[in-house]
Amino acid sequence: MKLNRLMLPAIVAALATGCASNQTVQESAEYQSLQSQQQQLEQENQQLRAALSSNQQQPAPAPASSDSGNQLLPPNAQPGHCYARVVIPETYKTEMQRVMVSQEDSKITTTPARYETVQEQVLVSEAYDKLKVIPATYKTVTEKVLVKEATTKLITKPAEYKTVTEQVLVKPAYTTWKKGRGPIEKIDDSTGEIMCLVEVPAEYKTVSRKELVQPERTEEVKIPAVYKTVTKKVVDQPARTEKVTVPAVYSTVDVVKQVEPPKEQKTVIPAVYKDVPKQVKVTDADMEWREILCETNTTQDVVRRLQKALEAKGYDPVWIDGVYGSKTRAAVVAYQKDNDLASGQLTMQTLDHLGVKL
Repeated sequence: MKLNRLMLPAIVAALATGCASNQTVQESAEYQSLQSQQQQLEQENQQLRAALSSNQQQPAPAPASSDSGNQLLPPNAQPGHCYARVVIPETYKTEMQRVMVSQEDSKITTTPARYETVQEQVLVSEAYDKLKVIPATYKTVTEKVLVKEATTKLITKPAEYKTVTEQVLVKPAYTTWKKGRGPIEKIDDSTGEIMCLVEVPAEYKTVSRKELVQPERTEEVKIPAVYKTVTKKVVDQPARTEKVTVPAVYSTVDVVKQVEPPKEQKTVIPAVYKDVPKQVKVTDADMEWREILCETNTTQDVVRRLQKALEAKGYDPVWIDGVYGSKTRAAVVAYQKDNDLASGQLTMQTLDHLGVKL
């Protein structure tokens, strides 16, 4: 039974959240931290809703609390109305603050110096040394100039021959038998022939041939250098410089000299203050249960009058169609932010501020 009593506030909160599920708007940057807290509470409601689906009990009265922002159920709820936890913006008050407009300062009054005119010798240009250039002198000389250096040349000489004559053996000496004639000749068959062994001398032939006296060779021949006689100008005495002193130059001029120095007088100027209004935060942003417009307690006519009221205030809902869409939600959020109204849902406070009646 105790569990059922704890679950009942979560059921009612889940139903209230369901009424406003289609009215979630895009949050601005400064409300993101509070929106995160609201999302955590919605997650807890979803967990309790899941527990309720498996164990439904009779409703129990929600415990009262003095702080509506931390209650699980909206206080003083009425049947037929929808509630949601919305972001309550921080509140400010105007206080007067004394600020410095200008710091303490001082003013210096100067009495100018007194001058008189006197004549003085003024140096126009200082003495200085300058260099005088004496040009070089030249003379004409004649000299032999090498046009072409001595060189060497290689010459090829042909081989040299001589003609020599010599006896060449054609047929060597030999001996042979020859028939001879003598006092006794063959008279009849009873006598034999005369045969003589004769020595035949060798035969020679005179022939001529060329004999190499000196082979072909290369000889180096020197070619003497070639010179040309030319006449040219040469420096007889080089250019030089001599130092010459130029004396200083003075001029008589009128000079203004200070006779009496300037005088200063210091005056203190006090700081200037003024009271200016300053916004001081009184309370931080928080979340509270507020009555909102949801599907249970609204009609297309109410939404259409809301859209017209937003358009009249300069917050364009885009369409006047009686549908609470994303453009209308964006216009509501902008209006709530600009007018320091509770944001996060379309509260009855916002409708009253716009002059829309149910």
